[in-house]
Amino acid sequence: MEIADYELFQVPPRWLFLRVETDTGLVGWGEPVVEGRARTVETAVEELFETYLLGEDPLRIEDHWQTMYRGGFYRGGPVLMSAIAGVDQALWDVSGKHLGVPVYELLGGPARERMRVYQWVGGDRPTDVAEQAAEQVEAGFTALKMNATPEMRRVDTPAAVEAAVDRLGAVREAVGDEVDIGVDFHGRVAKSQAKKLAAALEVHDPFFVEEPVPP
Repeated sequence: MEIADYELFQVPPRWLFLRVETDTGLVGWGEPVVEGRARTVETAVEELFETYLLGEDPLRIEDHWQTMYRGGFYRGGPVLMSAIAGVDQALWDVSGKHLGVPVYELLGGPARERMRVYQWVGGDRPTDVAEQAAEQVEAGFTALKMNATPEMRRVDTPAAVEAAVDRLGAVREAVGDEVDIGVDFHGRVAKSQAKKLAAALEVHDPFFVEEPVPP
């Protein structure tokens, strides 16, 4: 069996999907994307297939991963690693179908039968986030995640920190103390305010604080 063809699909506004097909007709899917850089990652995936992967055995997943990563002088970075990840996913999908088992069986089998999840409740526009949070708790969720800043708004002043704390506080008041609330900042917090923000949020007991500063 060998990798015979591939196709990439850009899906607005920011997703990229990879379809890999073997000469036996098996198809595997992966998602190689960096948000905002779909076309760049698409080119990286094309290079991997055109210079190496076409004609190769799709079941040699680890060998391919090492070759894609170590095959060039410059390694790593979000574009290359996302391209490799999408290929890796697709090859695992092919392998599972070839062997007639779900991929999780190839990775060691299931570890649990149930999993707690959180529900995203927005927060870009603060007027309705508390109401949305209460609705999701009523629907049965015991954990939530929210934005704590308006769209594309930096947290770079004491006033902005206070506004973020107030927004989390409004949600905490709406859902009570039995619900976990994660807060996502999408890298919008200035380094000078990050520690102050984390300390100020503690009064409302956040479940986690995600991406306060850029990666």
